[in-house]
Amino acid sequence: MTEPDETNSERLLAPADVAHLFSVDPKTVSRWATAGKISSIRTLGGHRRFKESEILRLLESATEDLVEDVTA
Repeated sequence: MTEPDETNSERLLAPADVAHLFSVDPKTVSRWATAGKISSIRTLGGHRRFKESEILRLLESATEDLVEDVTA
């Protein structure tokens, strides 16, 4: 039996966690996933989870776009 490879483990965020980062309602995060704006993983129970690395990249990109708009 093999041990799980911890280097490949990715922290998964619940919709509420993502919503907090973007200051939106968790339902908005679910709508983004349904619309294909962000990718999600479904748990065995059917709940959505989001890869932390992808969400942080998206947040960084959105912040950069906002800064560019303000300084332009």
